[in-house]
Amino acid sequence: MASLLGEKVFEINGQGPSPSKDFFQLVITKTEVIWRSWKISLRTEFRGVAPKELKESHYNFLHDKKLQQHVGAVFGPKILQYTIGLCQGEFDYLERLPDDILLRILSYLLLKDVTHLAQTTHRFRKLCNCEEFWEQTVRRGSAELTPDMEALARAMGWRKTFFSFFYPGSTKEKQGGS
Repeated sequence: MASLLGEKVFEINGQGPSPSKDFFQLVITKTEVIWRSWKISLRTEFRGVAPKELKESHYNFLHDKKLQQHVGAVFGPKILQYTIGLCQGEFDYLERLPDDILLRILSYLLLKDVTHLAQTTHRFRKLCNCEEFWEQTVRRGSAELTPDMEALARAMGWRKTFFSFFYPGSTKEKQGGS
């Protein structure tokens, strides 16, 4: 599983809280935490000031309350907790899998579980709503997919096709059951 981790495990950039205009970057690698800051000011004494960079091991970051306070102030408590978790070795391997593998995994889930998963992250919402996922779902659930139905699905979208013709309670089933 460690091979799923690139050298850079997490990165976030942003402006400091008001009234500061300073810019910050937090990078978590497999072995260290890198905190970079750029002073942004119109004042002449700050012109040409080089960016600051602080590198710490994961262990040192976990014991550096001052740096943790800076991370929390700039990026918020959720990012701070996520960073602490990464430094403790709590990596989110599922989130790091390539899209094609995740789509394969999604194909084994029940539809209600897919809807729950879509609510967890932006990436999963995008995957659970992508045409490729819905095409797989339609093809897996239909032994009777004709070339005409396939052309219709391409024209109106695979998701809409699924809910119109293959989902329990769709108009096709209602018409067939009457």
